[in-house]
Amino acid sequence: MGNEQIPHHHPMPATPHRPAGHGTSVVRTVHRWLLGRIGAFWTLLTDRPVSLYAASVLRIGYGLLYLAFLLREFPHRDEIWGPGSPWTPALAEQLFDQTGWNSFLVLSDSRAYFESCYVMALITSALFVLGWRTRAISVLFAVVVTSFHARAIFMTDGGDNLVLLMAMYLVLTACGRRWSLDARRARLRTARTGSAPEPVRSFCAQQLRDARTTLTTVVHNCAMFVIAAQVCFLYGSAGLYKVQGPTWGGGTALHYALNLELFQPWPALSHLVDEYPLLIAIAGYMTVLLQVAFPFVLFGRLKYPVLTLLLSMHMGIALLMGLPLFSGAMIIADAVFLPDRFYVFVSHLWRRATQRTGMYPPAPRRAAGTGSVPSQGGPNKPSAKRRATPAGQRGTVLATGRTSDQD
Repeated sequence: MGNEQIPHHHPMPATPHRPAGHGTSVVRTVHRWLLGRIGAFWTLLTDRPVSLYAASVLRIGYGLLYLAFLLREFPHRDEIWGPGSPWTPALAEQLFDQTGWNSFLVLSDSRAYFESCYVMALITSALFVLGWRTRAISVLFAVVVTSFHARAIFMTDGGDNLVLLMAMYLVLTACGRRWSLDARRARLRTARTGSAPEPVRSFCAQQLRDARTTLTTVVHNCAMFVIAAQVCFLYGSAGLYKVQGPTWGGGTALHYALNLELFQPWPALSHLVDEYPLLIAIAGYMTVLLQVAFPFVLFGRLKYPVLTLLLSMHMGIALLMGLPLFSGAMIIADAVFLPDRFYVFVSHLWRRATQRTGMYPPAPRRAAGTGSVPSQGGPNKPSAKRRATPAGQRGTVLATGRTSDQD
């Protein structure tokens, strides 16, 4: 017993000490971060309309594009959409029963009715470009584009489909608040009233006014986000579809496209470009790379060279393949990704150039403080310009417009 050894007990390793409530503090931090992100998104969505200049560029661009399209097809209007078309109104109505499309062009076989509809479409497109009563005219423009698209649906292409989608999206936007007759009328009205006090409204009237302004802002912002998402999806899906093809992977896709007689407006030019196979292969690979990478470069400065290369690509398609409508529709759609400060800068350059040549009178000097943008609510609501702009919004579209203006 005396020689027995007492076993040695090793102490258990000490567990790291965590202060009480450590997990709770992490949860609270994450909760505060989520609330901050949600608040920033809600402010971006409801505070003021984004990309007012970009929306105006879309309105002017697609209005001009469709007006030029109707004028270009004016000699062939009867064979495409009119009573003399091989695709008769009876056949069109049978297709409408299956597809759900509709068109006001099939309501009558009268030539006078068709000619009046065509003139109405031309006038609507012109008024849409000018921005006169944009809310009502945008709806009428969407109806015109939809009716003409559905009447000759077998003669449409990707450019027509994109113009149709954009025409419907622009109905929901405030695309008449910049560079339009509506904006000019609002400026003249503001100049006439001057510093006159606003009429006193009741509490209910003011609440209804604020609710209408907020609803218009939210609908506009959502529509602009949908337009941007539509363009991203278009580019991304086109790039991924090309990756699956062996000709794009082998760098020979553009070679076959240049030798299609249907897409050779100038055969000599197409054959000249086809004599440089290395450049054609590089252009094919760059096309796939730009389209696949486009949705991932929108939130940085890399988007500007990408947009420039895409502009060159679409101009090449219009020139070499004879697809000006498709190229024009895509170039106009890319304009949604340029911030408003870019359009303001271009507008200032244009104004200076016209003032130097005497085409535009010099703008009167504004008094101090007249250039500030008021809040979208009433006078008691704090101005949104005093709020700090989130860092994530600086590289995206910026709003510089007044939300209380009407289209």
